Amino acid sequence: MTSLVEKSKKICAYAAVDENLKPNHKIIGIGSGSTVVYIAERIGHLPNKDQFTCIPTGFQSKQLIIDNKLNLGNLEEFSKIDIAFDGADEIDSNLNCIKGGGACLLQEKLVADSADNFIIVADDRKSTGVLGKGWKKGVPIEVVPNAYNKILNELSKIGGNPTVRPGTPAKAGPVITDNGNFIIDCDFGEIPVADVKDLNSKIKAMVGVVETGLFVNMAQKAYIGNADGTVTTVSV
Repeated sequence: MTSLVEKSKKICAYAAVDENLKPNHKIIGIGSGSTVVYIAERIGHLPNKDQFTCIPTGFQSKQLIIDNKLNLGNLEEFSKIDIAFDGADEIDSNLNCIKGGGACLLQEKLVADSADNFIIVADDRKSTGVLGKGWKKGVPIEVVPNAYNKILNELSKIGGNPTVRPGTPAKAGPVITDNGNFIIDCDFGEIPVADVKDLNSKIKAMVGVVETGLFVNMAQKAYIGNADGTVTTVSV
């Protein structure tokens, strides 16, 4: 089963690159996750790979870019990205996503928001139709450290069950993001598709919140690798 899942990840990632990377694309966002490994691999196989500059969303994607001998760039130099590929922790029927399981949600959202085209690649376990149906760890929310207790209270008031993400066993205390902030994971149960945008706005309005792991109306297309080796493409 594992080999079939890996095969489906590779097939859907290769299809995403082959069908969406155009001759005029020069700046590419590279996300993180087990399926994105194959995105970087596929781009690294292209004969014109030297024409691309790749923007990472975190440490893992930076290593993927380096390992595949691709040109590494950053958002400070390239604020306009032609196309970005990333994974997701969960995807609903409108291609809204939960991201941030790896605590890189701010950089991931910056890259996605800077891209003219944002493509999601994932295996079929992530495509549940409703956020919170399969991903039970909650919506990741990056907050400034001295606001965490305030934000915990405010999230509880809007029906969430929030907890500060611990760094254990590797680190005593909370997880610290690349930006020096804390992550709160807030379980809202299943989030109806029609409510995702409003929930994201409510969380973003809380002073002390840096960014949420709700990616609302950002992806144009998703490539879903199925366990039987087939690929499902979903567009909005």
